Amino acid sequence: MTNNTALRNLLRRPEILIAPGIYDAFGALMVERAGFPAAYISGASIAYTRFGRPDLGLVGMDEVANVLSAIGERVDVPLIVDADTGYGNALNVIRTVKLFERNGANVIQLEDQSLPKRCGHLAGKTLVSAAEMMGKIKAARDARTSVDTLIMARTDAIAVEGLDAALARAERYREAGADILFVEAPRDVEEMRAVTARLGDQTPLLANMVEGGKTPILPAAELQEFGYSLVIFPGGLARAVGHMMDRYLASLRAHGDTAPFRGQMIDFDEMNTLIGTSDMLANGARYDASNFKTDKQD
Repeated sequence: MTNNTALRNLLRRPEILIAPGIYDAFGALMVERAGFPAAYISGASIAYTRFGRPDLGLVGMDEVANVLSAIGERVDVPLIVDADTGYGNALNVIRTVKLFERNGANVIQLEDQSLPKRCGHLAGKTLVSAAEMMGKIKAARDARTSVDTLIMARTDAIAVEGLDAALARAERYREAGADILFVEAPRDVEEMRAVTARLGDQTPLLANMVEGGKTPILPAAELQEFGYSLVIFPGGLARAVGHMMDRYLASLRAHGDTAPFRGQMIDFDEMNTLIGTSDMLANGARYDASNFKTDKQD
């Protein structure tokens, strides 16, 4: 069974799917090691960690594709990929879907913001028309090589046009062929329940948990009870790592060595076990020149 098919089957189950946000192959490895069934490659987290900048559309298609490629090469966990607006019009969406699918994406997320786009929990967002977004969804469906590569449609309309307009947009995106719907940034539990009541009977729905964002942070079990099929924590890992960096660097500056912090660190041997150093060295030895001696000197 491919990851694409596996993910489609997981979304049909009554249990909600939890996908931590990641931004590099090491984080993906840790997510897989922890036993999560999927991971979410977050454009915001790539911006935070690669550039030290906010999620304001600074990350481009090729940069996400490179991150995706490195992650897909390292882990087998299904990957949900934030493709922002598709990086342009419907023709750009076609390029994006082909590239991301080829690099290992199992779900490709597109949103209906216009440029300059920004984090869904920041103010000042603007939207393309629902009709333009429908064209992008249809372009994405036509571009994929497997029907099990899922297309997720996100609407940011709550903050711009209100809840009713956002739900109407989501319905149109479903009509255009979206496999998963993502209504971004409901502002309270009542709005979250309205989303699932109107949309959840036909299409898997995603809940986005952003620490300190506009949407209440709820446990996965409660989101499942509401009717959500999938929940992401897109920036949680980056925020946890940032907090750990602060503590580690403060300790190093105060003490001049890492001894007080060592109990909270992966040591050299543990790291090499985690990243598979011995296996790689053994595999490399199979191709060592000493295995291929010839009668004549090269």
